[in-house]
Amino acid sequence: MLAIDVRGLCKSFGGNKVVDGLDLQVPEGEICGFLGGNGSGKTTTIRLLCGLLKPDAGGGTCLGFDVVRQTTELRLQIGYMTQRFSLYGDLSVEENLDFVARLYCMPDRSRAVAAVMERMGLADRAGQPAEQLSGGWKQRLSLAACVLHQPRLLLLDEPTAGVDAKARREFFDLVNDLAAEGITVLLSTHYMDEAERCRRVVYLAGGRLIVQGSVDEVVRGARLVVFETRGDALEAMARRLRGAPGVESAAIFGRELRVVGMDRALLERTLSAAGGGDWREVPGRLDDVFIHLLNDEERRA
Repeated sequence: MLAIDVRGLCKSFGGNKVVDGLDLQVPEGEICGFLGGNGSGKTTTIRLLCGLLKPDAGGGTCLGFDVVRQTTELRLQIGYMTQRFSLYGDLSVEENLDFVARLYCMPDRSRAVAAVMERMGLADRAGQPAEQLSGGWKQRLSLAACVLHQPRLLLLDEPTAGVDAKARREFFDLVNDLAAEGITVLLSTHYMDEAERCRRVVYLAGGRLIVQGSVDEVVRGARLVVFETRGDALEAMARRLRGAPGVESAAIFGRELRVVGMDRALLERTLSAAGGGDWREVPGRLDDVFIHLLNDEERRA
């Protein structure tokens, strides 16, 4: 069964086509990573899926509800977490959640609020004003507000932007637990470590779906050639290689210089001419593919 099944979605603003004939299918109970550069149409797509925007063309269903004609019913089954913290800073954690429970006309609000605070680790902060929470705890509170009404689909728009690595990992662990219970998750992110934890990833550019599949499928399908060398003082070599024939990117990670291209023979000749390193071919990674796709998008623009 598909939790999301939309085809041909289009949306323009002032003559600028932000979503352009998008097809997207996400099976129930799956965590799907939603990738793309800034302005690629991810946020607009999410708003189309939950009925906050009406498509100019195309359509389909989320959770079996028509995304154009059944938006009221659909919103009751969706939890949508925006990029920015959107709860009330002067209300406490508990008061914010009680307010959300009132909006959904939930019976036995106090029990539901207490249960979600316990699950999200917020019980000890129940009386703390939301504005005093750190970024990571604000994200937990936002997630608690999203799942309070027990939705079947979560739409998370860059939910961990601006929080530290530990808070991001703990947040994603909570999302994994929810998916294990059958909740479908569409997760927009720029963090490749988060994308690699998704069962499937989808990449958008110019409002169009460019590539989708498991992380392994996406990496293999890109057919990138990657060479790596180790050493000290690699900065000068990296500067020489950037823009050299066959080189798409040259980036330093600690004591490693990683060079990516598409043409193996040309890349090997360039590295041989550059000298100064013991180069070895290594498997590509999702972040290599992400940069490659962004470069392609810039060249087309």
